Amino acid sequence: METHIESHLVEKRVFKPPKDFQRRARIKSLAQYQKMYRESIRQPDKFWRREAKELTWHKPWKRVLEWKAPFAKWFVGGQLNISENCLDRHLTGPRRNKAALLWEGEPGEKRTLTYQQLHREVCRFGNVLKRNNIRKGDRVIIYLPTIPEAAIAMLACARIGAVHSVVFGGFSADSIRDRIADSGAIALITADGSYRRGTIVPLKKNVDEALQSGTSVKRVIVYKRAGNEIHMKEGRDVWWHRELEYVDANCPPVWLDSEHPLYILYTSGSTGKPKGILHTTGGYLLGIYCTMKYVFDVRDEDIYWCTADVGWVTGHSYVVYGPLANGGTTLMYEGAPNWPEPDRFWKIIEEHGVTILYTAPTAIRAFIRWGDAWVKKHDLSSLRLLGSVGEPINPEAWMWYRKTIGGGRCPIVDTWWQTETGAIMITPMPGAIPTKPGSATLPFFGVDPAVVNEVGDEVGPNIGGKLILRKPWPSMLRTIYGDKERYKKQYWSEFKGSYLTGDGARRDKDGYFWIVGRIDDVLNVAGHRLGTSEIESALVAHDAVAEAAVVGRADDLKGQAVVAFVTLKGHANLTPRLKTELRDFVGVHIGAIAKPDEVRFAEALPKTRSGKIMRRLLKEIASGQSVTGDTTTLEDFSVLGRLSAEE
Repeated sequence: METHIESHLVEKRVFKPPKDFQRRARIKSLAQYQKMYRESIRQPDKFWRREAKELTWHKPWKRVLEWKAPFAKWFVGGQLNISENCLDRHLTGPRRNKAALLWEGEPGEKRTLTYQQLHREVCRFGNVLKRNNIRKGDRVIIYLPTIPEAAIAMLACARIGAVHSVVFGGFSADSIRDRIADSGAIALITADGSYRRGTIVPLKKNVDEALQSGTSVKRVIVYKRAGNEIHMKEGRDVWWHRELEYVDANCPPVWLDSEHPLYILYTSGSTGKPKGILHTTGGYLLGIYCTMKYVFDVRDEDIYWCTADVGWVTGHSYVVYGPLANGGTTLMYEGAPNWPEPDRFWKIIEEHGVTILYTAPTAIRAFIRWGDAWVKKHDLSSLRLLGSVGEPINPEAWMWYRKTIGGGRCPIVDTWWQTETGAIMITPMPGAIPTKPGSATLPFFGVDPAVVNEVGDEVGPNIGGKLILRKPWPSMLRTIYGDKERYKKQYWSEFKGSYLTGDGARRDKDGYFWIVGRIDDVLNVAGHRLGTSEIESALVAHDAVAEAAVVGRADDLKGQAVVAFVTLKGHANLTPRLKTELRDFVGVHIGAIAKPDEVRFAEALPKTRSGKIMRRLLKEIASGQSVTGDTTTLEDFSVLGRLSAEE
């Protein structure tokens, strides 16, 4: 039986960086990228020392890296504060009065906070935290919608040295309770409610339920957002706005060791005990600062919008810390992309003059399904750069994104990274690296990825295998909170000294990386190991298909059968022949072995509020089982009923 992941999808389209973008870019050519990359791999101390000098340090470091696999310490002995690097250092020049944060609520309210104003709000809330007996090293749960106060709370925790753990606003009371128990949090910051598709999500009610049976939480600070009726427990709960009345705006940053914990972020979708990924201060800040600077080529005049929720790592790194560390203007939007109409994103881009858009492939495929007419209603000419994050993007969605949203003029940075990596790992540099639809292209500086087989040997071009990282990098996770053994076993035990990403990948003849999805999603079909993302890409290349998700189900003959869940574009007709047509289409594009045994049509696929397809649920439906496990992050529960009923 084959041990490598087979790859059959061939993509020959290549797009060079636009000349006008290239002229202004920080990295202007492939040769410049290659020179910098070589230095970052061969002389990492020299490379990272130079980059780190752009940050503000209270005390210089003694050593760039101390590496005792699998434990790393970066900038050993150095002291700094991430809040100072995101705010204070921009107050001495013209950025003082520049917009740091633009915000739009789902009902339509708009707010702008300059760097000076954001600094003031962070200092005031830092003093609120201290007034409520929260100190350096204490863990604080943040359970807020994507509103400015989420960024303020994160930066205030960082300012006083408290360790924040943001819980996505779509998670249930059980999820909050689990995270409190694992982190030992003593305080929780929430809101009365948040808006989602015109309804109010009862955040405070979820918190009350989570705290019912007694936890380590002593104080709950509540921001008044939606005005819904809530219960305030005397002695435990306090209002954000009332607490501000007792404090001033003088809150100096606490100087923290480079390795001081910044945040714990629990990975989503896992079963069993929550897995708290721990990120620290200096190395993480450098990783997100550099990737923001080089990958997005961010400028003072840019309006940058990462559409992620603050509850995910993308929200931490590329909504809050990365843009602000670079003195950028970051846009936050609270609600759904199709509320009140499917053109909400395009309306926001036009109204705010967004220049850089960073969003997920699942969102892009939803836009395709909703139709181009919604896009054409708006002027998107302000855009100069597009980004993709969250999962591999199929080539046809990439092409639609380039043509319909970017007008054919905007480079696309298709980025691969993880909660664990903290920052972008594989990505094009938009002014330097020619792009191929569906490929994350080449590694970022200091990142040493390889595709290996089961015994750890690097495989040749276009052979699929396991993606590993062979060198430590500044923004890497330091451990799983409270569980070093699990950290060692899960990430570092399979290939000695290398980090196992859990993703499958291949590398083409030009050295470009193609991520084929989670190793767990690889199907064993009659002795062939097939990546689900390639089959999905082939299906979406068909003119009738907007989105597809492929899973396996047990099959006595082949080991696993291929089951495809397909959502059609608005114009497509569901004819009796379409199932056969789609099966044959996959056969032509990949090969007969990859033809779906079953094609099931769906109005929508089960997704989390962040847009990720919940494949675990599809596997259960495909196998004819009843859906079990946690469904609290599901965006639309009616989707499950319709899928289960469809035969």
